[in-house]
Amino acid sequence: MAEPAGVGAAIRAALLTETTRERVMAARRIARDWRQGRLAFTFVPLPDCPRRPAAPPLVPASRLPRRGRGQSPRARIALWHALAHIEFVAIDLALDMAGRFGAVAGAQFTGDFLAIAAEEAMHFALIDRHLAALGSHYGALPAHDGLWQAALETRHDLAARLAVVPLVLEARGLDVTPSMLARARASGDARGARILQRILDDEIRHVATGAKHFLAHCERTRKTPGPEWRMLVTGHFRGSLKPPFNDSARQAAGLPREWYAALAS
Repeated sequence: MAEPAGVGAAIRAALLTETTRERVMAARRIARDWRQGRLAFTFVPLPDCPRRPAAPPLVPASRLPRRGRGQSPRARIALWHALAHIEFVAIDLALDMAGRFGAVAGAQFTGDFLAIAAEEAMHFALIDRHLAALGSHYGALPAHDGLWQAALETRHDLAARLAVVPLVLEARGLDVTPSMLARARASGDARGARILQRILDDEIRHVATGAKHFLAHCERTRKTPGPEWRMLVTGHFRGSLKPPFNDSARQAAGLPREWYAALAS
């Protein structure tokens, strides 16, 4: 009987797919195959950067036009396109987390982040369908090229990756999504509101998964979690932590205010 394919090789193949549809389908398939025991716990080296689809063109964030906060068709499309890009890159971040660090962090860690990758793929698909209903699609507008910088900065450090990606970048989503949700409801965008509510609910669990594994790292290494997190964020995150914070959602996800309040700009 042939040996089952390795999870690391499956992740590498997914990160090198050429189209958004292939990436979405691959992420969901790997999570399902892992859950059903079809993938061996073996790993291979990953590329520093995943293959990017032909569109959207990636440009520095400073070159993107300002989206504004209005409800014109153009402003709504720009907002949902930006969200689609965030969710697409989030697929890659979760796959890379599982494939790059799973061999060290263990099978539970691997499965947790594969499940997150599948959920990010579902979020992207929901948003892309919403864009289609608005007369657009992912790739119709440029997107910024900075989202992968956190992965590059932390590609050799599991603790730093956990500190920055789920506990800074995804935690920021907990802060900004409620206001977008309120605007969607106020404008009568019921479908968009349902998508945003689903994303918010899932992202609380994603941040909680990051917090769980970060705390496990601190226990293994006998580090105090709050100071350790602040040290890693200061050393590896190029941006700043900007209030206001959704303290209740962050607390529900296991991210105490005393961790991040001192770093707020």
